[in-house]
Amino acid sequence: MKGSVYKRPNGWEYRHDIDPDPLTGKRRTTSRGGFTTRTEATRKMRESISEHEKGRTVKPSRRTVAEFVTEWLATARASMSKGTWVKYRNYLTAYVVPVIGSTALQELDGRRLDLLYGHLLDGGRVRRRAEQSAGLAPATVAVVHQTLSRALGDAVKWGYLVRNPAADASRPRVGRRAPTVWTAEQLRAFTKHVRDDRLYAMYLLVITTGVRRGALAGLRRADVDLAAGTISPSRPRVVIDGQAEDGEQKTDNAYRPLALDPVTLTALAAHIERWEADRRDFGHTTELLFCWPDGSTIHPDTITDWFQRHARDARLPVIRLHDVRHSYATAALKSGVHPKVVSERLGHASVAFTLSFYSHVIPGMDKQAADTIAGVILGAPDAPPEKDPDADVRGSVRTEADSPLLDGEEEG
Repeated sequence: MKGSVYKRPNGWEYRHDIDPDPLTGKRRTTSRGGFTTRTEATRKMRESISEHEKGRTVKPSRRTVAEFVTEWLATARASMSKGTWVKYRNYLTAYVVPVIGSTALQELDGRRLDLLYGHLLDGGRVRRRAEQSAGLAPATVAVVHQTLSRALGDAVKWGYLVRNPAADASRPRVGRRAPTVWTAEQLRAFTKHVRDDRLYAMYLLVITTGVRRGALAGLRRADVDLAAGTISPSRPRVVIDGQAEDGEQKTDNAYRPLALDPVTLTALAAHIERWEADRRDFGHTTELLFCWPDGSTIHPDTITDWFQRHARDARLPVIRLHDVRHSYATAALKSGVHPKVVSERLGHASVAFTLSFYSHVIPGMDKQAADTIAGVILGAPDAPPEKDPDADVRGSVRTEADSPLLDGEEEG
């Protein structure tokens, strides 16, 4: 490729040839300016030419999408968590390979991926219940796009493709909706209903801390510091292909100690006392706190089933166990807890995510914030002037013409 550098009023600029227009065959160039020296512009031009020539040297191949997916899954397994890898494997083998698996990888483009997404939205569901539509939810198809984008990005790095075709595809639009939550009164009603349950402390933990289901199922004795009144969940129990396994926390913040309120701490201490008695009686050695009396593990899905059965018995709206986490966050924000504190207690990666996800709570807090800030700046509002006591008497005497009956009103 040919190129040159030259001086401009605002600095040095380079320009060099790139591939000709694929339709007309006409010459095409690219340029970039604003460099302070000729040397810098020359170095950047050489880097740009190298990148374009690298893209031109991809060897033609009839490698299919299915063959690439198999290779990519085998290679990517070591670089991601098992849960993430299984999710990617399931999405690719269920929704991508059956539809475009025989397509040559180098023939894949944004248009074909858009057609794939449309097919999945219209009729891509593999296992369909009676009440379900034939198409996948937009959120599911968006994950397919995310998976393909990551996999095809590696295809570019490996020299299989010049460009990631997912970058030219349209990610399905996913609407945001506020999570379903219980009110503070409903949360209180649930705690009263399960007060005598053997796993009362477990339900209290999710209600008063918002920890994830995996952290509940994986909480170990070593994770609890009764003297400090904290828990530090270390290894969550996650469900992978239907089986419960030890996993990893979603963020580094999830490992930090989490303070407990006195009621939850007392309940957890009582549970640990009973757990230790079960260890002596049954001779089990499990470190999991929430287990069967004989030490057998409890599947996380079973915890959800028990929770929802309790909700029905308490005549409360049946929500997901994860929605209790959202209920906790909503109650905390509405009660005036600082968003950064809420973010840290939930183990979110950043307070920005917390504010974005729980933006539905903010409008109700806005009026409170306006009144509080005005009170600090302007001081307490002046008391309203005292009324003339005789004015109410005079003002209350009205004739029938002054106060006509509304439609549908009756006298008396």
